[in-house]
Amino acid sequence: MSRALRNEIDITVWLTGCTIEDITILPRSRPPLTRLFAGKPVASLSGVLPRLFSLCSTAHQVAFLSAIEAAHGEEPSAETLRRRVIAVVSERLTELLRGLFVGRLALDRASAAVVRAMMLATIALGGSEESPRGEAVSQIRASLLTLGITAEEPAPRSGSALATHLGSLNGDALSLSVIEQSFLSASEDLDVVMRMLSDSTTFCDAPNLHGRIPETGVWARRVGRQSISPPDAGPVARLKARMAEIARLCAWLEGEQVLEEGITGSYRLGAGRGAAAVECARGRLYHAIELDDDDCIVRFEFLAPTEWNFHARGPLVQSLKGSLMSAGRQGQDAVRALVGLFDPCVDVELGFLKVGHA
Repeated sequence: MSRALRNEIDITVWLTGCTIEDITILPRSRPPLTRLFAGKPVASLSGVLPRLFSLCSTAHQVAFLSAIEAAHGEEPSAETLRRRVIAVVSERLTELLRGLFVGRLALDRASAAVVRAMMLATIALGGSEESPRGEAVSQIRASLLTLGITAEEPAPRSGSALATHLGSLNGDALSLSVIEQSFLSASEDLDVVMRMLSDSTTFCDAPNLHGRIPETGVWARRVGRQSISPPDAGPVARLKARMAEIARLCAWLEGEQVLEEGITGSYRLGAGRGAAAVECARGRLYHAIELDDDDCIVRFEFLAPTEWNFHARGPLVQSLKGSLMSAGRQGQDAVRALVGLFDPCVDVELGFLKVGHA
C-alpha cells in the first residue's frame, strides 16, 4: 500500500521465547492539512473538518475555532468557552463508552440491550439543549449502574458483564517491565505548539519534547489526578481507569464532580498565528494555524494523541519492550488488549514474530 494511502498502524511484536525483545511500529499517514488547504479562506474550512476527522470531530472543531480566534487576537466569551467544554466532555464520554462496549465485550442479551439504550442516549449529548442532555446523562448513569459501574467504585460490581471481562484478562498472561512513565500535560502546550509551527512537519509525524515521548489519554489523566504513577500499568489497571473516568464524566455533566484543568486552551503566537489544545477521549489534541493578510491558510498543522502513544519509541513500545508474555493465544490476547487501551484513532494490524524470522 502506498504511504500516502495508509490509514492504519502496523505493529510487530518480536519475541525470543516468551520475552518481547522489540516492537516495531509503522505509523499511519496523517492528512497533510497545509497541502490540502493552503490558500483557502479560513472561513471555508469549518464544515470540512468534521468530515475529515470522523473520530473526535467535536474536539477537532473546537481546536480549530480556538486556534483561529487566537490567530485573530480574539477572546471567546465565558459562555462560549463553557459550551465548548461541555461539548468536548460529552464527546469524550461518548467515545470512551463506544471504545469500552461496542465490539469489545461478550455481553448477554440483557446487557446488550442496556448498552444499545445507553449508546442511543449519547446522541442527545451533542445537542445544545440542557434538558435533553441531562436526561441522556441520567439514562447513561442508570445503564452503567446496571452494567456494574458506579461513581464510587473504580471496578465493576461482582458478577457484572464487565467484571467477567476483567477476570478474563489474566494478570499472568503479560508481565510488563517496570519503566519510568512520562505523561503529557497542559503545562507543555506552548512548547508543543511552538514546535508545530517552527519545526518541520516531521515533528507532528513523530513528536518528542527534548527527548521525551510522553503518554497522553485516560491513563495520563488518571495519574495526573493522583500525582503518583502506579507500578501496575497493565490491561486490568488501564481498563479500571477507563471505567472510573466514564463515571467521573457523567458526574461532572450532572454538576457533581470536578474535572482536570486545561480541557481547552488557546495560544496567540504572533500576528496571524494561533494554536489550541483540547483534552479529548484519546488524549491531548493540538491545532496550529498561520494566516495571511487576506485570512487565508498559510500553514495548518495538527497533532493527535495517537502520534505520541504509538510513536516508534513511545509509551506503548516502552511499556511492552522487555516484558514477558505467556505462550500462545492467551499472551497475544493480553498484548492486544493493552494496545487497544492505548486507544489508537485508526485501525491497528498487530503481528507476532520470533527474532530471526521475517
